[in-house]
Formats: sequence, structure tokens, C-alpha cells
Amino acid sequence: MNQLFAGTNLGLWVGTALISIGAAGIGYAYIGYPFVLWLISQFRPAKPSIPSDELSLSMIIAAHNEAANIRKKLEETVALDYPREKLQIIVASDGSTDGTIEIVREFAEQGVELVVVEERLGKTNAQNVAVRKARNSILVFSDATTVYDSQALRYLAGAYRDPHVGAASGRYDYYDPTDGSPAGSGSAAFWNLENWIKRMQWRIDSLSGCCGCIYSVRRDLYSELAPEIISDLVQPLHVLLKHHRVSFQEGAQAWEEATRTAGEEFSMRIRVATRGMKGLLSVPSLMAPWNYPSIAFQLWSHKIVRWCIPIFLLLVLVGCGLLASEPIFRGLLLVQVTFYGFALASMLVPSIKRSRVLSLPLYFCTINTAFLLGIFCVIRGRQYNVWQPVRR
Repeated sequence: MNQLFAGTNLGLWVGTALISIGAAGIGYAYIGYPFVLWLISQFRPAKPSIPSDELSLSMIIAAHNEAANIRKKLEETVALDYPREKLQIIVASDGSTDGTIEIVREFAEQGVELVVVEERLGKTNAQNVAVRKARNSILVFSDATTVYDSQALRYLAGAYRDPHVGAASGRYDYYDPTDGSPAGSGSAAFWNLENWIKRMQWRIDSLSGCCGCIYSVRRDLYSELAPEIISDLVQPLHVLLKHHRVSFQEGAQAWEEATRTAGEEFSMRIRVATRGMKGLLSVPSLMAPWNYPSIAFQLWSHKIVRWCIPIFLLLVLVGCGLLASEPIFRGLLLVQVTFYGFALASMLVPSIKRSRVLSLPLYFCTINTAFLLGIFCVIRGRQYNVWQPVRR
């Protein structure tokens, strides 16, 4: 029946259309958009990062049940190369019940302040509460497990030498302490591309999103967001709505341990995708090219098209299936099936799990399946207010 359908003009037209649309979407997301960014950037001068310690910062660390990590985080934070009298450190405990609060109180003599949020409503809500206690002009947001370079705060502060900058993001990289995590290699590759795109966006004009574990905002431009909104995407968008730019400071570097299994990565990506989609829907005016041409171009190209990749993949798969009677499409179908087979094998075969190259199909399939489920979650109205990071 498939051969009969593929042999008709209708079958040929439908199969070709599906493959063309799917391939165009995938190609644009991973090749076309980066190439356009690179091309435009060639006509823009580089923007040097200049560290500074002129401004006073309020660093906010959101934490839920981080007893295993918060001591190390605070020890590293008070040791950062930034004038201590210009750095306010606030830990916002989001309904912690495991001793996190007691550990934070041990650092009171070193100037660390504790904000206790009794009811766990999520990271965004905890940040809102902590910001009300912030005294300084620049807010810096961090996670409890993120490791900062010693100069990171200086580079973030340096971004605000430009009065048109309202927010600044640092560079975020994953590291794999086991050197054998199937998710670790994929995370590293993914964020290498993300950091490159951010660099190009900033060189051209402005970022449209920040790295959640290392970003900053002018205090007078901060917007309190609903708990279900993902702050590192939407907070910068509100800054753009107030006619300021979002900077990328590559010298402000941070690292975080990669997830170790596909299951951990999958759960995290569903949550991030769902909150990101809801967040973008909360600022629809920025997606209108006639209002904000540069930002709308970024949001459509880097967010919406990227989230639609699983749909494009399905279109190509179905299209090749409809035209499988033709040798070229049968070959393309075989390539896809083999690729997805490697992804499945990476979950089951230990030797493949340890291979960085062969584990990449698993990561690719993991994040795109998560994007697809994120779309369904948004349609169904599901919310992810709270976050449950994987801890060792």
C-alpha cells in the first residue's frame, strides 16, 4: 500500500513536501541561522570585555535542599576576586528542609545574608523575594552548584560601563567529572554552540536570553515574574522591553557538572523547554518583527524554530517512509533509522555509553524529545514552578 501511495503523484508531492519542510527547518536551525549571524557579525566591530570593580553588586543564590553543596559554594563566593565591601551575598532558601538554612547561617559573620522562603514556590519566586532585600545597583543570579571563575564578577560589572546595557550574561560550560557520561559530551557540544551564538548576537546587537546560573540585571530594571516563568529567559526580555541591551561577557565564566544519564537530562530539558515556551508567550510583542526586528529574528530563529526541530524530524522520517520505494529515499530512511538505533543502543550498551562520539545521537534525541513533550505540556497547561536539580 505504501508503494502504491508513493507511486502516485499525490504520494510523491506529499512525501517531497514533508521532506523539504522538515529538512529546511533543521538546516536553518543548525546551519542557516548560525551562518546568518556570522555573516552579519562580519560587518560589526568586536566588543571587548573590560573588567571593573566600580559598582556594588548583590549576588543572589537560590537554593532548595542544597546541604551537600551550599558550604562549598559560599566558600568559593566569599573568595571571589571582588571588593568584599562592594559585594552583598544573599542565599534564598526555597522551602529547604535538609539543613541548608543552618549551614548558611554559619556564614553570617562573613556577611552572607539568608532569606527564608517557607513555602516552596520555585526558583523565580525565591529570586523575587531575595531581590527585595538587595541593596546594590546590580543584581547577580547564581545557582548553588555553579563554580565561578575568580574574575567572573569583575567582567559582569564591567558590562555596565555602557549605560545602554541593562543585563549581562556570563559564559556557561558543562564539565563531566566521570569523563564517561553519555549526557556530558552532548551537553558540552550543545553549550559550545550556545556560547558561540550568544557571542555573535552580542556582537551584532543584543542577547535575547541569559545563562541561568550566571547573569546579572540592573536593580532598577528588574521585573518581578510569576513563579511559573523561567527567569533567565524572560527577565532579559523585560530589559529589552525597557529599551536596554543584554550583554554577553565571555570573561565571566562559570561551570556546572553535567547530568550523568539520559533520564536526568530528559527530565531537566522537559522542564526547561516548558517554562521557556510559557515565558516567551508572556512577552508576545517581542516576537513581532515590525516592533523589534532584531530580537524577533533571534527569538523565532533560535527559540521557536529550535523547539520545532522534533516536528521537522518527524516530517522527514514520514516523508522518507512514503517514498521508500525510491532508492535515494530508502537510503535516507536507513540513515535515520541507524541514527536513532545508535541513540537507543547508547541507553543499553555500556561500551557505547562510554563513547563520546557514539553517545551524541542519544543526547540529540533526548533534547528533541523533551522539546516535543514541552510543546504538549504547554498545550495542556502544565506548569513547572519548582525545580529539582540532580545532586550527587
